[in-house]
Amino acid sequence: MRRTWALIWTHCLLALGFCAAGTAWAQHAYAQFGDIRYPAGFTHFDHVNPDAPKGGAIVLVPPTRQSNFDKYNPFTLKGSAPPAMLGMVFDTLLVGNMDEPTTAYGLLASDIKVASDRMSVTFQLHPQARFHNGDPVLASDVQHSFERLTSPQAAPQYRTYFSEVKKALVLSERSIRFDFVRPNSELPLIVGSLPVFSHKWGLEGSKHKAFDQMVMEWPIASGPYRIGRVEFGRDITYERDPDYWARDLNVRKGQFNFDRITYKIYKDSTAQLEAFKAGEFDYMQSFIAREWARAFTGRAFDRGDLVKAELAHGNAGDFQGFLFNTRRDQFKDVRVRQAIALAMDFEWLNRQLFYNAYSRVRGYFVASDFEAKGLPGPDELALLEALRDKLPPAVFAQAVPQPPETALEPSSGRSLRDHLRQARELLKEAGWTYRDGALRNDKGQAMRIEFLDSSGSMGRVVTPFAKNLEKLGIQVQYKVIDFALLQKRMDVFDFDIVSNRTVGSEAPGTELLERYGSRSADVEGSGNVIGLKDPAVDALLDKVVSATTRPELVTRLRALDRVLRHGHYVVPHWYGAVHRVSWRAKAFARPAALPRFYQPEKLVTTVWWSPDAALAQTPQASALRP
Repeated sequence: MRRTWALIWTHCLLALGFCAAGTAWAQHAYAQFGDIRYPAGFTHFDHVNPDAPKGGAIVLVPPTRQSNFDKYNPFTLKGSAPPAMLGMVFDTLLVGNMDEPTTAYGLLASDIKVASDRMSVTFQLHPQARFHNGDPVLASDVQHSFERLTSPQAAPQYRTYFSEVKKALVLSERSIRFDFVRPNSELPLIVGSLPVFSHKWGLEGSKHKAFDQMVMEWPIASGPYRIGRVEFGRDITYERDPDYWARDLNVRKGQFNFDRITYKIYKDSTAQLEAFKAGEFDYMQSFIAREWARAFTGRAFDRGDLVKAELAHGNAGDFQGFLFNTRRDQFKDVRVRQAIALAMDFEWLNRQLFYNAYSRVRGYFVASDFEAKGLPGPDELALLEALRDKLPPAVFAQAVPQPPETALEPSSGRSLRDHLRQARELLKEAGWTYRDGALRNDKGQAMRIEFLDSSGSMGRVVTPFAKNLEKLGIQVQYKVIDFALLQKRMDVFDFDIVSNRTVGSEAPGTELLERYGSRSADVEGSGNVIGLKDPAVDALLDKVVSATTRPELVTRLRALDRVLRHGHYVVPHWYGAVHRVSWRAKAFARPAALPRFYQPEKLVTTVWWSPDAALAQTPQASALRP
């Protein structure tokens, strides 16, 4: 449920992926793999309309299940910050675009210089960069931001994310160097993604307030929007800064075009959809196939007032599934986890509930080059052999596990009954047998599972799943709680099974340390929801973050995917190939072409514009119509 950026080769780059000995290079951008698409001095990204008019206002809802907000500091563990605050209010040193997933260009930084040994990166700051209070953005502010975010008072994922950065060193007023623990081609992108805020944020006299005690203080940042009208806990409006320092910068040209963007929070998903139809807000994304097919209908759609569209994209598929909390004793045995997964009949769900709209999630890197297939090949084996004593023999002897596929024909050997029979055998091997009306272990303890949800939308999935589990003697409870309470219980690992979705990435890297690494397993609030502690996984993660070429990254991620799938840590869900979105027709216009890699809400807030804004549209743009 948690949220996580770019790199460059120059003409001096060798085939191995770094500069010749004794040299360093400086550039306007950095690419982890491959070439930089846009040269120095480029005018704008291709996916924007550089002449998009400024003006107008839109109302949105959070794409997550957020039910309130109770603080203005998005970097601490406790509480919930307003939706979209990071992207609206804060600038970073580098910024990516929607066509190059592993390249980033200078935003706060006008120049990027990577040392020849790849053990540091130096950023030169734009002299025009200003915070919202008018102060210049200086290297001391960047250092202050880094030190705050890596302190124990910040949310733990930041310490993990920046764990391979040794320190930030101010070289001059507008020059800062980040020293690395080891060479890592992703690290310039990691530090380039650092959100920068003023050292005056939280300053009381001559002392700073403890970072985790900064709750109601509005951030002092340098992004395109400031905080405007607030109905605390419910609605927040971001107001475009007309004096935004980067408004004419090439990496911001044609972007952030609405004068005001308001986020409204609805606690009930049904009420939210009805409010959209009634005109209370302007855009929403649907994640539920049945809702999309049956509820996004009516007169407003028939008249063309509301547009319903499935937007194509080139993103890697999102990973989604029921995640086991392996900190619980009953889930520590892999055979138990595998048995529970056998009881979910995806094919029935897809036919009866999803309108056959989805494909099954197979692994952790869905529909990407990083997905393991079949038996390990020579390249994967070269990595896995060194870990043979830490891995189950099946990793080498068997094809990578696939989710169970249920067939309708009883004679197929793949019916639901066959799967449940296999599940009973696995549970028996793990010491769980049916007696006295329940599935029990050798101590007589019954197996009870609680599924947690914050919206109720998973109820129609859990209900048939639970019926199948009950045939095995497992007692199941499905509990719907407020999103804030769910997040709190996940932060302290107080759950059995929870549904979780992770947005797909075209170049997974350092963020995986926090998601699957042993060091984060017992850190409250970490992204290691599963509680995974596996030395083989840790070793493969170390290989992933040290990859210097795209082929190396592909091989290492495939090996990681293979090992994780043999662990059966999740019950895989499903994914869709398009973004299902709907919007108010008169509220938006956009460039004619879509970028390749994007999330739709970011497209709406950064690239689209109001057709009613004062400036005329250019010939290359077109109003959004069905």
